[in-house]
Amino acid sequence: MLVYDKLLKAQQVNSSILCIGLDSDLNRMPEHLKSNVDNIFEFNKKIIDATKDLVCCYKLNFAFYEQFGVKGYEILKKTFDIIPDNIVKIADAKRGDIANTASAYAKCCYDYFGADSVTVNPYMGKDSVEPFLEHKKKMVFLLALTSNPGSANFQHLQSQDKPVYKHVVSQSSRWGDYKNMGYVIGANHPDELDDLRQLVPNRVFLIPGVGAQGGSVEATLKANAGGPAIINVSRTIIFASTKTDFAEKAREKAYKYKLSFM
Repeated sequence: MLVYDKLLKAQQVNSSILCIGLDSDLNRMPEHLKSNVDNIFEFNKKIIDATKDLVCCYKLNFAFYEQFGVKGYEILKKTFDIIPDNIVKIADAKRGDIANTASAYAKCCYDYFGADSVTVNPYMGKDSVEPFLEHKKKMVFLLALTSNPGSANFQHLQSQDKPVYKHVVSQSSRWGDYKNMGYVIGANHPDELDDLRQLVPNRVFLIPGVGAQGGSVEATLKANAGGPAIINVSRTIIFASTKTDFAEKAREKAYKYKLSFM
């Protein structure tokens, strides 16, 4: 099955376009879990068990695991393995390199971790993205207009009468089709999201920035105009409580977001 089809089915079955980001920062964990890195897996498992019927995807930000070396990679792998097969697994690895290097990154994310999709930085151009697109059944999400304040440094710069982020989307849309390549567009850029949705109406947008980063649900949904989308919420859901009831509180938050996106 194509990951694109898996995504559509998950969204239909769970009536949800919500993605939960497992940005499992040990420093922000419930107090009873902070003492041991191994507890990150316990935390992830409880979040997944509590929310798996409310989401279409889980997104794992590699940085929060890689910082712990071998132990972190073990937890990352175990977490990918316990995500139900009907839910899309996104490797938020933000890879970007050329030729054999990019191919090795793709194999790591897709073949070893079992990810369904990967976030990729297109700054180095087409040959840095192609090795990911060679995995025909998978999906790639290119960073186009990110939700961080620093996105203004380069992504909004004007070139040939249009911003760089629009060049990224315009050119890259010819590299892969809508079933294997989408874009990361921050929710805190609703006007630009609206513009890009008109440019590529059938591409899946992975939209972070709702929640802790201040993106508006209402403005995001309006700008997206019903286009195919995954809306990611991370910290606001997974750190809804710092007590032993963290999984229950995460479910409550996830349910509210799920309903708000409908």
